[in-house]
Amino acid sequence: MSPQELETLLETIPDARDGLTRTERIILYVLQETQRELNGRNVPTVMLYGRVVEHVNISEQELHVYLDRLGVRG
Repeated sequence: MSPQELETLLETIPDARDGLTRTERIILYVLQETQRELNGRNVPTVMLYGRVVEHVNISEQELHVYLDRLGVRG
């Protein structure tokens, strides 16, 4: 198995502890950190997307799918 295939596999398998994938965990972490910076205010999706893309290569549509799955409402 190539390193790229292994990384893809690890991205899609949920963690046994809480059922989150690596990408979902990154999104939630970035959301929390950004909310702290904004003193608890809502985080615009565009701002969140810009910061998430620094960690994970996903499209805007994929981010919306993850946010819907995580129950984040706009």
